[in-house]
Amino acid sequence: MTDVDKATARRDITDALLTALERRHEVLDVIVDAENREAAVEAIATLLGKSPIGVDAVLNMSLHQLTKDERRKNQEALADLDAEIPFTASERPASTDDAVDLRPFAAAEDADILAERTEELHVAADGSGAPAGEVSEEIAKGVERVDSEDAVWLVAVEGDAKIGLVFGELHGGEVDVRIWIRPQARKRGYGTAALRRSRAQMAAHFPGVPMVVRAPSA
Repeated sequence: MTDVDKATARRDITDALLTALERRHEVLDVIVDAENREAAVEAIATLLGKSPIGVDAVLNMSLHQLTKDERRKNQEALADLDAEIPFTASERPASTDDAVDLRPFAAAEDADILAERTEELHVAADGSGAPAGEVSEEIAKGVERVDSEDAVWLVAVEGDAKIGLVFGELHGGEVDVRIWIRPQARKRGYGTAALRRSRAQMAAHFPGVPMVVRAPSA
């Protein structure tokens, strides 16, 4: 996650906390009426129109954050973050959204998106930096590494739409994670969302192995 994306997440959280405090009676009512945490998250998100990461922060709020002093600190922090970040949350909606999901790469079904990535970058999918081979060759080598548990290839999707690719390659005791987002989907936060989603999957496939994130084409 880039520094800008981290700042964007902090801004979403701070904004959600301030809005929740301004509408604290309504927020408390929907929490009390909710059947469980999941229902409370949905109700607060609908009520406040905030991102999932912001709503989660609202539910995890400590009582000391209700004081006037803490509210002033949040207002100052939000002003600083607004000055630091050159875009609004609505301009990169995917960065804090849960609509982005990851699924395993399928050789036949996903050859098109790998071909698009190869056409743009002209480098192999294994992270070596070597020139790319034919797409079928890249896929065959990738499938072999995945089957040998030396790699994880994932497709980032939003609904039925393919957004990009996430590659995790085991090299020298580290997992080299690279993210590629399709040009038409860039600058909307999809790289951040895909990275966030990938962490759990990489940890499951490579338990205890450090993860190194390379600069995404996002």
